[in-house]
Amino acid sequence: MALTKPFISTGMLRRAWKPIAASIVIAGPVYYFYTSRNQTFELPVRVKASDGKKEIVKKTLPLLPMKSIDSRLRENGIAETHDRPYGVAWHHTTSSLASNDPIEDAHSHQIIQSDDGKSDLLFFTVFDGHSGRNTSQLLSRTLINAVALQLSQLAANTTASLSSTKSFTDGLWALWSKSPSNSTLASWDVPNISSAIENAFVEFDRVLLDAPISILKQAIQEGKLSAQNPVPDLSNNANGIQTMQAAISGSCALMALFDTAQQDLYIACTGDSRAVAGVWKPTEDGKGTWEVDVLSEDQTARNPKEVERLRSEHPSDEADNVVMNGRVLGGLEPSRAFGDARYKWPMPMQELLNQVYMVGNGTPLRKPPKTFKTPPYVTARPVVTHRKLALGDPSSLRFVVLATDGLWDVLTPEEVVTLVGGHLAGLKGTISKSTLPSLVPTSIANAGVDGKAGKQLTRSTKQGLWAFVDDNLSTHLIRNALGGGDENELRKIMSIPAGMSRSYRDDITVTVVWWEAGKEAQVDSITAKSKL
Repeated sequence: MALTKPFISTGMLRRAWKPIAASIVIAGPVYYFYTSRNQTFELPVRVKASDGKKEIVKKTLPLLPMKSIDSRLRENGIAETHDRPYGVAWHHTTSSLASNDPIEDAHSHQIIQSDDGKSDLLFFTVFDGHSGRNTSQLLSRTLINAVALQLSQLAANTTASLSSTKSFTDGLWALWSKSPSNSTLASWDVPNISSAIENAFVEFDRVLLDAPISILKQAIQEGKLSAQNPVPDLSNNANGIQTMQAAISGSCALMALFDTAQQDLYIACTGDSRAVAGVWKPTEDGKGTWEVDVLSEDQTARNPKEVERLRSEHPSDEADNVVMNGRVLGGLEPSRAFGDARYKWPMPMQELLNQVYMVGNGTPLRKPPKTFKTPPYVTARPVVTHRKLALGDPSSLRFVVLATDGLWDVLTPEEVVTLVGGHLAGLKGTISKSTLPSLVPTSIANAGVDGKAGKQLTRSTKQGLWAFVDDNLSTHLIRNALGGGDENELRKIMSIPAGMSRSYRDDITVTVVWWEAGKEAQVDSITAKSKL
C-alpha cells in the first residue's frame, strides 16, 4: 500500500512558506496470481547440487494472466497536476515495480511555495537502495528537508540549525522578499546553489554514519560498562539497531530541483540512477523533433571518470585493487552512495560496532573486501548539473525523467524520450519499434557518460512492439522496459517470482515531470491526484 504524507510540518512553515504537495511512496510487498497449469514457461535457475556445486537447471513456472500483470504494473502509480498562480501547470507521475521483496527503491516529492504565490521550489527524488531498504526509506523521508535547510541558510546567509524554525522559514523567505540587488539574494546563483546541494548530501551522510557511534558514546557516558563487560551490548537498543541498519545498507540518490523564480533546473546524482530530459525543437517542415539531453552521469566503477577519481584518492599500490571487475574493491557497483558503511568506516570501528550492535542479535556485520585498506572508498557527494529553463517557451526543455537503474538496464535514453514524446502526442495501441522513430523523431543533444559501458541491456529493445496503453507515463515506461506490446515476453518477465526475478530484472522506480505554460487565468492552487 502506498504511504503518502507531508514531511515538513505546518508549524515549521507557518510563516512565509507552506508545502503545496508532498508525498513519500514506498511500494508494498509483491503478490502473485497464477493461471492454469498449461500456461507455463521454463526458466534457467542456478541451484546447489548434492555435491555443493552450483549448476543451471530449468524450472517450470506458471504464467500470470494479463489482467494480473496490468494490475501489478499499475498498483503503485500516482499522477498529480498542480496549476500554479504564475501560469504554469506542473504534471508528474511516479510508478514503482518491485523485484526484491520488499522493494528497495523509494521516492518522494515536495513543492514549496513563496508567500506571494509567484514562485516555487519543486523537489523530485528517486532512491535505489541496496543491501536492504533502510537507507533509501530514510532518504525518502528526510533528504529534501536537508537540502531545503541548506538552501535556506544560503539565502539568509546564516548558520541556522535544523531545530531553528525561525531561521528555516526566514531563510527561504529571503529568496523572494528581498530585492535582486541585495547581497543575500546575490548569493543565490548557480555555483552557490550547486555547492549547497552537494554539502547537504555530504552532511546528511556524515550524520547517518555517525548516528550509531553517537548512541554508543552515550551508553559509555551513562556508565553501561564493567570489568566483565568492557564493551556494551546494545543489540536490544532499538534506536541503535535502526541507525546501524541505515548505515550499513546503502542507497543511490537522484534529485531534481526546479527553481521557478530564476527558471533553473538542478540535477544532483549520487550513484547510478539517471535523469534524462526531452527538449522540443521545431523543424522547418513544422513537425519538430525531440532532443535527448542526459542530465546525469552514471557514477559506477565502469565510468572512466570515476575510476580515475577513485585511484587518485588512494595510494598507488592500491591502483589495481580499488576497482576490480567494474566494481569498487570488486564488490560494490555504484562508486557513490549513501550509507555503505562497510566501505567507509575504518576496520577497528567496524569491528567495535559489530560487537556492540550486531553479534548479540545473530546478525553479524559482513567483513569488507580483502583489499580494504584506506577507507573511505565510497562517497555520497553528488555531481550537480544545471540547465536553464524557459517555462513559457514551447521550444525548450519540456520534460524530465528520473529513474533508478532498473529502467536504464533495459531502455536507452533515446528510447525513453521517444516513448514519452509519443505518449504526450497521444499515441495509442501498439506500435512497432522500427516505426516509432519515424513518428516521434529524436536527436542526441547530450549523450552523457554511460557508467554501464560493457554491460549489455538485459533484453533486446530493437525488435517487437511498443505499447501505448497506460495513462500514467511512469507505468508506460516500466511496461515498455519489460516487454511493451509483446505480451508473451511481458508475461514471462512479470511471472518470475521474488527470489528468482532479481537475476532478470531490478526494482524499477520512475518519475516523469512535465509542464504547460499559459495558465494565467487559473490563479488558485489546484491539485488533482489519481492512481493509475
